[in-house]
Amino acid sequence: MDEVKSHLLLKRPVVVKVVVTTRWKEEVQRQLQDQISNIDSQLQQLDMQGQRAIAEVQKQSVTPPGPVVTQQIESIQNQVNQKKSELLEQKNQFLQQLQQVQLLELDQEVPQGQMESFFRVEPGDNLVRKLNVEILVRDGVVEEIRGDI
Repeated sequence: MDEVKSHLLLKRPVVVKVVVTTRWKEEVQRQLQDQISNIDSQLQQLDMQGQRAIAEVQKQSVTPPGPVVTQQIESIQNQVNQKKSELLEQKNQFLQQLQQVQLLELDQEVPQGQMESFFRVEPGDNLVRKLNVEILVRDGVVEEIRGDI
């Protein structure tokens, strides 16, 4: 009689690395520039919305504005400033990423993200080696799979 081998199907993280190419750098820089432009647009819209809201409150109030109106205007301004701060922080992060991408050298390998895959493990397998798997991608094409599949 054949002995039935026991095994398990497990899930593992797989690191995805990309090889820096001119094409990849241009694409990432374009994406980051788009994100920065999007934030700039959001900042402009936020300013306009804040000004409109304040103008509406002022229009509905008596002259001179009372403490309630002043408080409403301050509240609107605080909300606008808080949202502006968040957007400027995001913009700053994108600008830092853009600078980092510009400094990358061609053919350098950089982590791009992580995926998950399933793998089979049996008695006697080296679990640590089976968990350490990477995929290397160049311009969207898998160039190499590293580790025990």
